[in-house]
Amino acid sequence: MDSAIEILLVEDNADDAELTMRALRAAKLANPVQLVRDGEEALDFLFCRGAFSDRKMGNPPRLILLDLKLPKVDGLTVLHEIKKDPRTRAIPVVILTSSREDRDIVNGYQLGVNSYIQKPVDFDQFRETVRQLGWYWLLINQPPNVAKGPDV
Repeated sequence: MDSAIEILLVEDNADDAELTMRALRAAKLANPVQLVRDGEEALDFLFCRGAFSDRKMGNPPRLILLDLKLPKVDGLTVLHEIKKDPRTRAIPVVILTSSREDRDIVNGYQLGVNSYIQKPVDFDQFRETVRQLGWYWLLINQPPNVAKGPDV
C-alpha cells in the first residue's frame, strides 16, 4: 500500500460513490482512488491505523472528497481531525454533500474546508462538477511540499 493515492473518496452511499467514480474515470482522473465508507475508516486510512496500519504517513492523498452524513464518525468531525493534525492539515478537503444547511456550510469553513460543493442531482451536472474538481485540485492547484516544510 505504498503507492500514492491521488484521491480519498469518503462516501457511504454506494450509488453516490459509483457516480463519483464514473465521473472521475470519464475525466481520466480515477487512478488511484481509495474509497472508504465511513468517517472512522477515513481517519484510519489517513492516520495509518487499523486496517491501514501498513500505510506510510508520508504518502497522503492529494485530495479528499468528503461527505458529511457518514456512519460512525460524521464528516465535520473527520474534517476537524484532518485540519488539527500538522501531518494532514495541508491536504485539500472538498466537502461533496447533499446538505444545503447553512450551519453545515459555516461549520465546514470554520473547520478549514477548502471547498464546499452541494452534489448536483442531474448526472451530467454531477459528472461535470467532479471533473472540474479533479482537474483543479489535481492538475491546476499547486500544493505545498509538506515533506520539505516551510522556509524559515
